Order: sequence, then C-alpha cells, then structure tokens
Amino acid sequence: MDPKAVRRTLEPTASAEEITASTPARLHFYDPFVLSGISVDSAEHGRVLCSFVVTPRLASPAGYLRSGVTATLADQVGSAVFFCSGLATSGVSLEINVSYVDAAAVGEEIEVEGKLLRAGKSVGVVSIDFRKKKTGKLMAQGRHTKYLVASSRL
Repeated sequence: MDPKAVRRTLEPTASAEEITASTPARLHFYDPFVLSGISVDSAEHGRVLCSFVVTPRLASPAGYLRSGVTATLADQVGSAVFFCSGLATSGVSLEINVSYVDAAAVGEEIEVEGKLLRAGKSVGVVSIDFRKKKTGKLMAQGRHTKYLVASSRL
C-alpha cells in the first residue's frame, strides 16, 4: 500500500483536461469537479480518511451538498480503500448505495472515512461514512461492493 499513490488518486492537482489527456473534457468532467478540494488526511491498510469543505459549486441552489457529490465520493473513496489494501485490482463496481440521514450546508467541513469490510477471492465490500467534522454527526453512509477478480487474457 502506498499512501502517496492514494493521495495522488484522490487529490488531483491537474485540470480536468490534464487529467483526462486526449479524451474530451465533457466526458470526464464530474469526477475531477467533485474531487477538487478533497484532502486525504490518512491512508492505511483497509482505511482511508478524507475531508473537504462544502463549497457553492458542490451545493444545490438551496445551499446544501448535492446527493450526487456524496455518491461520487462513495465511489471514489471506496475504490481508494481497495487500492490501499494491497489488492491486485481495485475491481469493478457491482453495487453502490448511499443512505442520506442529514444535510450539509455550504461552509461545513465533512469527514469521509472508508473502511474495508471484506475482501474475498472475488468480491470485496467497503463502508463509507460521511460525518460533519465539527459535531461528528453522521450525514450519510455508503456501501461499495466490487468484483475483484482480475480480467482474463481471453
């Protein structure tokens, strides 16, 4: 597990065009848009801890964090947990679910913690908790299930 590699994956310093290289930016806009501003606080075997501040670009017109941002972070942080667990592949998503239990307003700092629950021969599961950093109150909880078998050479 390489914490620096996890950090490079989740903390892009390049623009969307640089990240996507020759692929048109319109096809790879959302992930860099969401990941810009996220900070990796800790990356260890089976666990990744990140934080970010809800900014207006991530919020609805009412001023609350958009649910799609939370779902995208569940996908990205969940994949990072598999990546930093020393597995040969980060897998292919089978299922991602998110339960939203509270809203986060613009200016609030959110802590995202991903934990490896299981990594079997072919399937792995990660849980992702979104908490308000100031109060520790749970905002959302996600689960990311992935198929982990490396592709064949057929």
